[in-house]
Amino acid sequence: MKYIIGIDQSTQGTKALVFGGEGNILYRADVAHRQIVNEQGWVSHDPEEIYRNVIRAVKMAVEGSEIPKGDIAAVGISNQRETTVLWDQDGRPLHPAIVWQCSRAGYIAERLKDSAELVYERSGIPLSPYFPGAKMAWLMEHAAGGGRGAKLHFGTIDSWLLYRLTKNRVYKTDMSNASRTQLFNLRTLSWDTELCRLFGVPMEALPEVCHSDNCFGATDFEGFLDHEIPILAMLGDSHGALFGQGCHKSGMVKATYGTGSSVMMNIGEKFVRSGNGLATSLAWAMEGRVSYVLEGNINYTGAVVTWLKEDLGIICSPGETEALARQANPEDGCILVPAFTGLSAPYWRGDAKALLCGMSRTTGRAELVRAALDSIAYQVTDVLKAMEQDSGCELRELRTDGGPTRNAYLMQMQSDLANVRVSAAGQEELSAMGAAYLAGLTGGIYRREALFDGMEYRHYEPMAERSSREAGYAAWKRAVAMACQY
Repeated sequence: MKYIIGIDQSTQGTKALVFGGEGNILYRADVAHRQIVNEQGWVSHDPEEIYRNVIRAVKMAVEGSEIPKGDIAAVGISNQRETTVLWDQDGRPLHPAIVWQCSRAGYIAERLKDSAELVYERSGIPLSPYFPGAKMAWLMEHAAGGGRGAKLHFGTIDSWLLYRLTKNRVYKTDMSNASRTQLFNLRTLSWDTELCRLFGVPMEALPEVCHSDNCFGATDFEGFLDHEIPILAMLGDSHGALFGQGCHKSGMVKATYGTGSSVMMNIGEKFVRSGNGLATSLAWAMEGRVSYVLEGNINYTGAVVTWLKEDLGIICSPGETEALARQANPEDGCILVPAFTGLSAPYWRGDAKALLCGMSRTTGRAELVRAALDSIAYQVTDVLKAMEQDSGCELRELRTDGGPTRNAYLMQMQSDLANVRVSAAGQEELSAMGAAYLAGLTGGIYRREALFDGMEYRHYEPMAERSSREAGYAAWKRAVAMACQY
C-alpha cells in the first residue's frame, strides 16, 4: 500500500496527516506555534518555528501511524494564505513573518489608493493591507536592508516551506497562492510588471508560479525518511478545502470556519470581477486548466470564540458555546461586531472598530456567547448575499468545514440567516485532505470517484420565519454601520 502525507500549515499551528490507499486518515499530529502580537497590535509568526514544527508534526504522524517509511509515496501541502515571509538565499528569514491578519501596511494601501482600480482590475482583489503586496512593500521599506546585499526571496508560507524542505533548491509557488498576493495578473496568469512596480517589489524576488498539481521537488524531512519523496500538490488552505469538499463544478460554494473564514464559490474557467466587495482568485490550476472563484474573507470567526476564552475568560473551551447560546434569553438583542482589526469582505473598512451594542439588563454571559456565534453567521451571510448578486445565482447549498462546524447552534443559525441548506462535512481536515488528495491524484495513486463519492455531511435546513430572519439581519447591518463610524 502507498501512503500520502498531507500537511496543513495554518494560522494557529501545523497539522500533519497520514492518508491510506483509499484516502482515509490513519493518523494526525498537531503542533501549535506562537502568536506574536506587539503593543501596536502587529501580528507576526516565526518562520523558523513554523518550519521546525512541520518537521516535528510529520515525524509524529508517521511514527504514530506505524506505517513503513518506504511506502510513503508523496506529499501535499496546504497553507495559511497571505502570511508573508522574506528570506535570503541560504534560507534565513530576514524578518518575522507578517500574518495575514496584520494591518501594519495600512499606510501603504492608503498611499496607493489612487491606483486601487488598477489593482482590483488586474489582481481581482480590492486594495488592502491584508494581502502580501502591501506586506512585501512594508518589508522592502523596513527589513530588506537587513540582508546586506543578499538575494531576496519573498513568498507566502508555501514557498517558504518548499524552499526549506527541498534544502534551498526549489523556489516556487502554485497559482492558488500566487493569485492572493495582489501582484498576480488573473488574465495573463503571471506576475504583473505594473503591480510589482506599484508596490516596489522586485519581480526577481518572487517565486516561479506553477500549476497546483505540479511536481514541486522532493524532500526527506531533514533526513527523517530514508529517501526523498515528491511534493505533488500545493494549495492555499481554503482552496484545499474547496477541492476536498468536492466543489469542482461552477456554482458550488463552501465556507471554511477557522481562525477567520473563507467563503468560496467556484465560477469555472472564466474570470468574473466582483461588483460587491468580493475578491476573484484562482481556485487552482490542474490538468492543464484553471478554475476561478469568487471569495469573501472574514478576519474574525473562530477567533471570536478564542477571544471569549482567552481574553474575556467567560468560557473554558469552545465546546461550551453551543449550550450557552441555547440558554440565552431569546428577547435579548445584544449584537457583537468583531471588527478587532477592521472589517474585510464585503466592507473593506480597515478603520472599523469592534462594537457590542443592543445590551439590556438581560445581557449576561450566555447572551454574549450567543452574540459571538451569531456574528460568525452574520458575516458569512454578508458574503453569501454578495455572491448571489455577483453571480446572478440563488444559492441552494453551502458546504461547510472547520472546527466550529461541530457547533449545531451555529450551523442552524447559518442556515436560517442565509436561507440556504447547510451541509457540514463529517470530515474536519478538509484543507490537508484536499492537498493530499490532489497529490495522490497527481501521482496516480488515487481515483477521483472513489475519493469524493463517499463524503458524509450533516444537513441543516432553514427553519426561521422570514420576518424574524430579516429583522435580525437588519439589526446586524445597523450595528455594522455604527462600527464604521468610529
